[in-house]
Amino acid sequence: MNVNIEKIRNVAIIAHVDHGKTTLVDQLLKKSDTLSSRENIEERAMDSNDLERERGITILAKNTAILYKDYKINILDTPGHADFSGEVERIMKMVDGVVLVVDAYEGVMPQTRFVLKQALENNLKVVVVVNKIDKESARPKEVIEEIFELFIELDATDEQIDFKVAYCSATHGTSSFDSDITTQDSKFNHIFELIVSEIPAPNVSLDGSLQFQGTLLDYNDYVGRIAIGRVARGKIKVNEMVSCMRRDGSIKQFRIQKLFSFLGLHKNEVEEACAGDIVAVAGLPDIYVGETICNIGNEEALPPIKISEPTVEMFFSTNNSPFAGKEGKFVTSTKLEDRLFRETQRDVSLKVTKLGTHDEWVVAGRGELHLGILIENMRREGYEFQVAKPKPIIKEINGELCEPFEYVQVDVPNEYSGGVIELLGHRGGNLETMENSVTQTRLIYTMPSRGLISLSTDFMTCTKGYGTLSHIFLEYRKMESINIGARKLGVLVATNQGKTTAYGIGQIEDRGVLFVEPNQDVYEGQIVGECNKDEDLAVNVVKAKQMTNQRSSNKDTTVVLKRPRQMGLEACMEYINDDELVEVTPRSIRLRKKILNTEERKKFDSRKAK
Repeated sequence: MNVNIEKIRNVAIIAHVDHGKTTLVDQLLKKSDTLSSRENIEERAMDSNDLERERGITILAKNTAILYKDYKINILDTPGHADFSGEVERIMKMVDGVVLVVDAYEGVMPQTRFVLKQALENNLKVVVVVNKIDKESARPKEVIEEIFELFIELDATDEQIDFKVAYCSATHGTSSFDSDITTQDSKFNHIFELIVSEIPAPNVSLDGSLQFQGTLLDYNDYVGRIAIGRVARGKIKVNEMVSCMRRDGSIKQFRIQKLFSFLGLHKNEVEEACAGDIVAVAGLPDIYVGETICNIGNEEALPPIKISEPTVEMFFSTNNSPFAGKEGKFVTSTKLEDRLFRETQRDVSLKVTKLGTHDEWVVAGRGELHLGILIENMRREGYEFQVAKPKPIIKEINGELCEPFEYVQVDVPNEYSGGVIELLGHRGGNLETMENSVTQTRLIYTMPSRGLISLSTDFMTCTKGYGTLSHIFLEYRKMESINIGARKLGVLVATNQGKTTAYGIGQIEDRGVLFVEPNQDVYEGQIVGECNKDEDLAVNVVKAKQMTNQRSSNKDTTVVLKRPRQMGLEACMEYINDDELVEVTPRSIRLRKKILNTEERKKFDSRKAK
């Protein structure tokens, strides 16, 4: 198989969330020589997961390849959200350069800093694409200055700082080398030319024994787990017996069952692949990220892939509420444990630990969203379980308790900046810098991760939905002795099991805000609303109006109830306190107390208060 390595380009598309990476990849596919005339791609073609499409974010890194002139360009589309930054760290080992996409208005954001830092640390060539140049508020010249300053701040070399720039509107499929909007054309060749001229060909050798390192994982019902990565040296062939250098230092021999190459929207079976190309390898059912495949007798492991540790953890447990097993397909501890550990095989940023003999596990990830996506995926797959409040992971370093701190950037209209400063101040935030423009204020904070947990709702309320908050893990620092993030108000807790009634709800409406409506099944210990005081209140929402033979003077009056507050999964995860759980099933998301029995809970609370 003759392959010209000089005509291969391996490149990652990196950026802050919502700066247009996936839309840019759509245009690269459309404008290249890859798709046939009969192939049409839908918007955000690389986001294949239902949750990715619903939320408009990329969760998993994905790869494709395009043809441009006589070049094959392997492209990896990466997540922009900080919680999925583990995906970005991994793919840096697969590529020779990156396309840094930056919004022409928002400019440099926290995740821009993180992804660029990763690229520079891996000595990758960086080219810059300023996207959304068609925005009325675009400020490309100022954004280029911000990018230049970021390169300097991250100690880039003189060669790295000399980056080339293209300007585009990925939505409209136009590009140019000039920031003037009138110079944009629809060929998109400026981006292609930037990639083939600036990103180097793979620095690999076709000669010598095989080296292949799996960087991403895929799964197929027929062949099991599939490792995706770059062939670092030599050639890899179907049906060849090879050795896998395991993470624990052991060696496992296996046969290459399937070999896949990528082009456009397709994964094609091939017989052989050469150094420099990105392929998928099947044959070892339990292969892990970072393990090296070699020729037998020439075992030489590539450097391990370093992944940042998780910073947030949650307790998962089997559902033990009175409604357990009524709505889920997979409800046993065995099924739940298998699913959780299967996730760790694909997502190396996730860690799962079983707690003794209890049906309970600690699941650690990179943030609330990271864990929330896992919970939502499991719910949709038919799993039923319970989760506790997210907590930061505390470590002991040099004899001191330390907690994760984050770099936080807030952009907010000027009139809301005072409220945001007060809100973040109460949550342990330390204001580092503050920049004002005519209409907007940018605030830079360092704050403990626990200050960010459950912050989303309060932040959106404080800024009337006009503020944006981005954050990225900074480092572990000495734990601060301040109480952060506890809910100020108590909850309304059901005392009886049954169907809620309009009469029962109407009797307690003035005590707070309800989460339930009439004719809804509830059980004792379920949280049915928020109390308007700072204490929990036991209420009977299934109470029926007593029937008498007396004619009521207001018999024909219709009871009008307030609309209940809708609580989605992430809102519930934010809302609960340490003594509460979220019950998750395919059909329902319920809030509940850990201790369901009203009398037992009162005794426990009274002992705790002493």
